[in-house]
Amino acid sequence: MFFERINNLRHTLAFRLTVWYSAIFVVSAGITFAIFYFAIQTVLRQRIDEELRIQSNEFAATYALQGAEFLKRSAMLQAQAAGEKKMFFRLLYPSGVVFSSSNMSYWKEIGIDRQAVEAVLRGSRHVFSTHAADGGGLKVRIIYTSLGTSIILQLGYSLENETRTLQAFNKIFTLTMSVMLGLAVAVGWFMARRAMSGIASLTRTAQQISESDLDTRVPVRHQHDEIDRLAITFNQMLDRIQKLISGIRQMNDNIAHDLRSPITRIRGLAEVTLTNAGDMQEYVQMAANTVEECDRLLSMINTMLTISRTESGAVDVRSTPVAFCTVVREAQALFLPLAEDKGVQLVVGACEPAQVYGDRAMLQRLVANLIDNAVKYTGKGGRIAVDLKTGGHHVCLTVSDTGIGIAAQDQPRVFDRFFRSDQSRSQGGAGLGLSLARAIAQAHGGEITLRSAPGKGSSFTFRMPLEP
Repeated sequence: MFFERINNLRHTLAFRLTVWYSAIFVVSAGITFAIFYFAIQTVLRQRIDEELRIQSNEFAATYALQGAEFLKRSAMLQAQAAGEKKMFFRLLYPSGVVFSSSNMSYWKEIGIDRQAVEAVLRGSRHVFSTHAADGGGLKVRIIYTSLGTSIILQLGYSLENETRTLQAFNKIFTLTMSVMLGLAVAVGWFMARRAMSGIASLTRTAQQISESDLDTRVPVRHQHDEIDRLAITFNQMLDRIQKLISGIRQMNDNIAHDLRSPITRIRGLAEVTLTNAGDMQEYVQMAANTVEECDRLLSMINTMLTISRTESGAVDVRSTPVAFCTVVREAQALFLPLAEDKGVQLVVGACEPAQVYGDRAMLQRLVANLIDNAVKYTGKGGRIAVDLKTGGHHVCLTVSDTGIGIAAQDQPRVFDRFFRSDQSRSQGGAGLGLSLARAIAQAHGGEITLRSAPGKGSSFTFRMPLEP
């Protein structure tokens, strides 16, 4: 169980972020250490070289003023004062032969560098080199310089103190970095867990959501960061899903309700005919009624499919130039006989020439649905006015009637599929006309708005851009 949890932990994003953070910290610390180590080593080396130069210059001045014998005694005193394990010297002939030196028992492994001697003879003022002594654990810095035309000085200085300084730096840095690495891992884990807490909350919310429980939402921390934006987007997605599922449930209920009536009528006709029919004419009438009911069902189903495909974007809206005023005039001519039969006045007021870009057949169906809806719910003696106006970059079609109007509580739902208010149930239809009109309007980048008052009529306004 424990190893399983560890294995699962390795695959978490927080763990990977912590590893990356720690790795970057280690690499950065390593680069910093290398820079500091090189800088300290350079400073110490420069300091030793400067001391060797000063000492060699003093020996050169002594030789020039008081001769070789006094130089030997002075160099011996300097070496003894510094300590035989700290400093040594050799005086060489140009041939490389030693004729005087300090106590070399401790430095017997240090020989004469012929290349350095030759470089001095060629005119180099100071030649430096570093050699390992005492089996390689101790290093010594050596300077070769000329004290005149016949003497070459080899002066060595132990790097023991400098080596200990660098070793102490290494230990302190290693100890410090161990502690800092531990803190970096802890801080990195804390920051990663804190940063991912919003993701964990989102995951828990997603796990709690089921088909019957879509009310749960991810809490927003109001820190205005990426996690908050993700939580807000996720909640908006849940709102859309909940709205979609609610619409599907409502549509299924409405479909079941609206399909039950024609199916019941078809079955009733068949039962009555089978029970009471005495001649062929009654069977013919039953068949005719059945065909009529099936046509009504097919029309309803096709309209539903058109709405669904239009709202989902599956319908290819062909964008072609359309003379919208002509579409309005054609719709008026189509519904004028029906309006006259009901005693309703159907007039087209303003019809400004407007060319829009869209699917002509779909726009014809939108205008026809709006006018048909107005004719259906306007009583005898009423009036329907259709106006087409352009303004700015949009065209507005308004269909107003003096019909029964729509109650305030029903207005937000008039564009829902199968919705029919109590006042409209006495009229025919399935409640899909306005829903289809809205779907067509949205497919053309437009919208339909409603203004209505019970008993005073309704006004539907379709607004769409002139340009595609």
